[in-house]
Amino acid sequence: MNRYLPVARQHFFAAFASTSVVVKSICATVILLYLLSWAVDTVYVLGVTPGYLFPPNFWIWTLVTHAVVEQHLWDVVVSVGTVIAAGRLLEPLWGALELLIFFAVVNVAVGLLSGFSYLLTYVASFNLDYLFAVQVHGMLGFLGGVLVALKQTMGDLTVLRVPQVRLKVAPMLVLLLLVVLRLTTLLETTAPLAAYGYGLLSGWVYLRFYQKHSRGRGDMSDHFAFASFFPEILQPVVGLLAGLVHSILVKIKVCRKMVKRYDVGAPSSITISLPGTDPQDAERRRQLALKALNERLKRVEDQSAWPNMEDEEEEEEIVVRADAALQTERDTSQPRGASSSPSPKGQESSIISFEDAPGKS
Repeated sequence: MNRYLPVARQHFFAAFASTSVVVKSICATVILLYLLSWAVDTVYVLGVTPGYLFPPNFWIWTLVTHAVVEQHLWDVVVSVGTVIAAGRLLEPLWGALELLIFFAVVNVAVGLLSGFSYLLTYVASFNLDYLFAVQVHGMLGFLGGVLVALKQTMGDLTVLRVPQVRLKVAPMLVLLLLVVLRLTTLLETTAPLAAYGYGLLSGWVYLRFYQKHSRGRGDMSDHFAFASFFPEILQPVVGLLAGLVHSILVKIKVCRKMVKRYDVGAPSSITISLPGTDPQDAERRRQLALKALNERLKRVEDQSAWPNMEDEEEEEEIVVRADAALQTERDTSQPRGASSSPSPKGQESSIISFEDAPGKS
C-alpha cells in the first residue's frame, strides 16, 4: 500500500497543476476554511441554516459560501477531488467561465431548495430542529451536478469491470448509497442526502434547458432525458410523469418547449434535427463507434505478428536459390546442340579442337 501512495500523490499534484485558476481558487478556499474551522465555527456562519436563510434574518451569503465549508478531513478530500475531477473532465469541454457558472448555479440552487424543503417540513411538523438544527454545507451538491454532467458527456464509460458499472448509472448509485447510510444512521441528518439530491436535479435542469453552447441552448437528446437516470423497467412511468411536469413548467414559462429545428447547413441537402436526434447524441454515438472500431483493429493487430527484416531477407534468399536451381535443371534437361545461346567460350573451344584435329587422307 505504501508504494502506491507516492504514485497517487504524484498524479494528484500533476492533475492539480494542470487545472485553471478557477479550480485552484476553489480548492484553496476549501482547505483554508477547513483550517479556519479549528478556531471558528465556520459551518454556523457560512453554512445554510434554514431558520436564518429566510426573513427576518436573511443570511443570503450562505447560498454562495456553504459549498466550500467542511468540518472533517475526509470531507475536504471529497470536495477537492470533486473540483479537480470537474476541472480535468469538464473544463476542457466548457471552459473555465462556464465551469464557474455551473458551480454557482448548482450550489445556489442546492441552498435554496434545501432551505425551502426544511421550511415546509417545519410547517408540517412544527419541529424547530428542522429550522435551526439542520445545516447544509459541503460539496455533495456539486458532486451530484458533476456526475450528471459526466453522464451527459461520457455516460458509456466503464467505471468498474466486475461488476460492470457504467458512468451513466453513477448518479443514482451514489444517491442510493446515501439513502442506505441515512437509514443505518451513519449519517446524522438528512442534509447530505438533500444536498446531493438537489444537486442532481439542479444540474440536470441547467444542462437540459439553460446551458448555452454553439448549437443553441440545452441538450434535448434522448440519452439525457430525466427517465434515463432510472432503471429501464421504471423509465416509461418516470417519462410520463416527467412529461406532465415539463408541460406544466412550459405553461408557466420556466422551461422552454421542445421544437423542431431545421438546419440548412449543407448546400446539397437539408439536415433535420428533431427532439431525440440531437447533434450531441449523434456525435456521442459516432465517438462510441469509432472507439469500438479502434479496439477491434488493435486486437487484430495484436493477433497477427508483423514479419521482421531478417525474415524478409531469408525469404528472398530462398526465392533466389529456388530460381537458380530451376534454371540449372532447365539447362541440364536441354540437348547440348539445341542450346539457343551457347556461351562464347564454348564456341571458341569447339573451333580450336576442330582445327587441331589430324587430317585423314
